[in-house]
Amino acid sequence: MKTELKVKFLQHLNEKKREGGFTLIELLVVVIIIGILAAVALPSLLSQANKGKQVEARNNIGALNRAQQAFHLDRQAFTSSIGELGMGIATQTTNYRYEIATGAAGASSVALHRGITIKKALKSYGGYTYTTDVTSGGVTEAATQAKLWEIKAPNPNDGPQATATTVFVVTNLAPTADATQLGN
Repeated sequence: MKTELKVKFLQHLNEKKREGGFTLIELLVVVIIIGILAAVALPSLLSQANKGKQVEARNNIGALNRAQQAFHLDRQAFTSSIGELGMGIATQTTNYRYEIATGAAGASSVALHRGITIKKALKSYGGYTYTTDVTSGGVTEAATQAKLWEIKAPNPNDGPQATATTVFVVTNLAPTADATQLGN
């Protein structure tokens, strides 16, 4: 090998050794940037996790509404037992406690479904299925309808003023709690 080539090769190796690492300042700047990004992204990530948990309650209340409609079609009555609906929905999960109450509101029978949050960061949900008379072509028939609501009332874990019965109660086919209708 030529001497010139050997010298250039050795110079190249020496330069590579000097450029091999990061300085402490460069590492600190990278750590600070990662910390800032994490501080910005973490609250958004946590709220998305809570939204995912709330989907459980919305889906279960909607399923209870539909199951009550099917139950009423078969037996001409609503049930107050989650187990009798045969849905496989537990009465309590990690995030929610589920209840059914039946009764009457005016001339309609009603099945009230509550998904009451166990954790303070989550919202409660309620739904109800009711019978109503529908007239079509001079023939009056009983039909069932269902509503799903997101409850804006105080969390039941926030104090004695918000019990399971005050979170979502239906009077004249409208919830008495501060709620937003999500669907039929």
